[in-house]
Amino acid sequence: MKTLSQTWFADGYIDFELKKYTLLAYLQEVNKYFTETKLYPQLADVIFHYNNITAFKENKKYLKEQFPKKLTGIELQKLQFLYESMIEDDELMTELEDIINYASNTLKRTITSGTEIYEFVEKKISIEPVGIIPLDHNEGYFFLCEGSAKNTWVYQYRLSIFEKHDEKYRSIKTEFINVWQRNFVNNFQNIKTELIRNRSELPNPAVYAVETNLSFPMEETLLPIAKRSLVRYISTQTN
Repeated sequence: MKTLSQTWFADGYIDFELKKYTLLAYLQEVNKYFTETKLYPQLADVIFHYNNITAFKENKKYLKEQFPKKLTGIELQKLQFLYESMIEDDELMTELEDIINYASNTLKRTITSGTEIYEFVEKKISIEPVGIIPLDHNEGYFFLCEGSAKNTWVYQYRLSIFEKHDEKYRSIKTEFINVWQRNFVNNFQNIKTELIRNRSELPNPAVYAVETNLSFPMEETLLPIAKRSLVRYISTQTN
């Protein structure tokens, strides 16, 4: 897949038509994946570039206060811009602003398209506990099933909490365990019993079934959305 550098809009020769072509070629390929209902990592990548552009726009006041300066580098984590020797509002800066404004609007439309797919898939997912759920929900297993496949994908998960900007967030780490062929014997309860018997590190795990009647690409769409949905589901059950 075509990729953009983190500072593509300011790299090399700054020309509106050139940067427009670069962006549209990138998004054309992204949209090919979207038409196949493949969201990741494409959607996350587009969101990153949109946030980067937005940060540049929102820092316009800061940039003016720092002139006369010129872009020499970007510290991505802090989104601070370093400048040297540039006259405010010169032709080059005007061209760069036109690129940024166009890119912001175009990236936003692509994000909207991807988000609509995400929300559609999310609405088709159901989550139910398998058996009795222990008080500790932060570690366990989830079973993932999708319409056309007669399989149950089993993953171990671990939730953790981290703070960012004085707010608490939950993250999830997963490990693929195995695939069980769906049949009368390999029902959810029996798979859970087998996991407890063979994996002693979790003698009383929380187990959830994550299902959808439709078929979606597993790695690119269903699994990442299922993980996020499970985090939200567990959070609502524990609050």
